[in-house]
Amino acid sequence: MPDKHHPRRGSMGYSPRKRAAAMTPKIRSWPEVDEGPKLQGFPGFKAGMTHAFVVDYRPTSTTSSQEVRVPVTVVETPPISVCGLRFYRKTHEGLQTLGEVWANNVDKKVRRRFPIPKNFKTKEMWKKIERSEVDEVRAIVHTHPENVSGVPRKTPDILELRIGGGTIPERIEFGEKILGKEVEYEKFAQTGAMVDVSAITKGKGTQGHVKRWGVKLLSHKNSKSRRNIGTTGVFIPGYIRPTVPQAGQMGFHQRTEYNKRVLKVGDNGEDVTPSGGFVNYGKIRNPYVLLHGSIPGPSKRVVVMRDPVRISGVEVREPQITYISTESKQGA
Repeated sequence: MPDKHHPRRGSMGYSPRKRAAAMTPKIRSWPEVDEGPKLQGFPGFKAGMTHAFVVDYRPTSTTSSQEVRVPVTVVETPPISVCGLRFYRKTHEGLQTLGEVWANNVDKKVRRRFPIPKNFKTKEMWKKIERSEVDEVRAIVHTHPENVSGVPRKTPDILELRIGGGTIPERIEFGEKILGKEVEYEKFAQTGAMVDVSAITKGKGTQGHVKRWGVKLLSHKNSKSRRNIGTTGVFIPGYIRPTVPQAGQMGFHQRTEYNKRVLKVGDNGEDVTPSGGFVNYGKIRNPYVLLHGSIPGPSKRVVVMRDPVRISGVEVREPQITYISTESKQGA
């Protein structure tokens, strides 16, 4: 008799598999950090992948301290602008908004995208904030896609990033200093640090049962179809359960890769741009970040890096890179 045990196909931990609400990922949880006040996240644009030779920095690896070939992802990280601050207080129902403070020099492109109050005065907005009731400080930032040659649009992406570390008064003071100014990636993370990367995956549209869930093909004697499911479940209850694999949307979901090592933070894009540029992207003309491994999303996609939430006992040290491939990725 064959074994009756049959593990289900596909994980239910990602359900419902529906399209993401926006192209920009939303960070819903932030870790606590020990260092002083800082932005706990930073957006970038995924350019593509290449490979590099790195001295293995993992102490428990079988190739520790040896030169190994690793896949790397290049993310272009031009400076972001802090256009506003938002303050919250903690209640039994979650975070409640206390108020906002907007910078005087808000970009016109942001006003087209976001309903910013008209004829506001920053000093008067600061007076309305009860600093003693503030429990959480967030920075409203926006990107500058017009400065990135690989992204064919000018509409900025607006995000809300947490200001963590230090005390609440120190966070408010830090937010007041960066309000209306540009912030670079080095203010967020240094070379050798670990980050979590969130992005919207590549959309594949509506797909069938087999491709979406990985179920087996039916017998060739099946009279109706082969790429279908054999049963939709039991008669009672009288509805199809959500655990039954069915056709539907595949891709364009928000996904997060945890604990990615920052191998390099550089300014000269020619050091990592392959001959002929990245496929479907082009050349790197702004500061960039080299991450160990792959991250979600296709090229040109906005990715958001944040401080790691699952890290424990990982030493932050600068990796030793001996070679970065700049060979053509055009297939020539």
